Amino acid sequence: MNKKLMLIINPAAGRGAYRTNLADALQLLDRGGCRTTLFFTSGRGDATRYAAEHGGEYDVVACIGGDGTLSEVLTGLMQLEKRPLLGYIPMGTSNDVATTLDLPKNDCVGAAKRILEGAPHPFDVGGFGDEGYFAYIAAFGAFTEVSYATPQNQKRALGHLAYVLQGMAQLPKIEAYRARIEYDGGVAEGRFLYGSMSNSTSVAGIVRLKDEMVSLGDGESELVLVREPAAIDGFGAIVASVLSQNFDCDDLLVLHTKKAVFHFEKPVAWTRDGEDGGLHRTLELRNYPAPVQLIF
Repeated sequence: MNKKLMLIINPAAGRGAYRTNLADALQLLDRGGCRTTLFFTSGRGDATRYAAEHGGEYDVVACIGGDGTLSEVLTGLMQLEKRPLLGYIPMGTSNDVATTLDLPKNDCVGAAKRILEGAPHPFDVGGFGDEGYFAYIAAFGAFTEVSYATPQNQKRALGHLAYVLQGMAQLPKIEAYRARIEYDGGVAEGRFLYGSMSNSTSVAGIVRLKDEMVSLGDGESELVLVREPAAIDGFGAIVASVLSQNFDCDDLLVLHTKKAVFHFEKPVAWTRDGEDGGLHRTLELRNYPAPVQLIF
């Protein structure tokens, strides 16, 4: 049985590398019974608009791009009463969602094959105050811009080490934020270097949560908080805890919650799926349990 597939392409993602084998991917989808219509974005917000205006006309809505493109598509789909299945062809640099899903990266043919042969799975979506949604993370504080500030040539040459080096370069300007964070069943107060609510095992290519800690459709998100250590050697304990994935450090909290409300003394800058999330003194993040089905 033929399926109608809407394919939203961000031509800027991966420096246009999708062109290498897009034709082969489209041929594969066609032979697999997908009648594909292409939509090309030309600026921020286009993917959201396309998904919201036309997504309901298709059986599957897929996108070629990075995590930011996927986030835009999800935001558009959330505006529909009846949502089509969602497919993802990762074509970017950090691709945290692709890492979590073990999807082929920068390989249109391989990812298209997963759309044909994979199964739909429930996928939670995050709510970002009154301003919309996020696909996999909302964060503030240290290193939240690392994966986006690291030069492309360093990423290609050094891989994960590039993120670490860029993170080290930010050490002199790390700021701690006094905050009160209310989450399901508890409250955390103090000075925090970093905080995030996510639905991903990979965060900016730096923090990697254990696979068993993250379930993409369980209705809960992972809340990660890093306190300011009392002494400089406390940074070493935090880094060791992250690298070992034991997360048993007193200054590092990893929790599961459906909702988190952040209260700060002053407006704090946030990122949402790698994009500018604005300044917020109070911000509520929530988990919308499995409003979409993601194929992988």
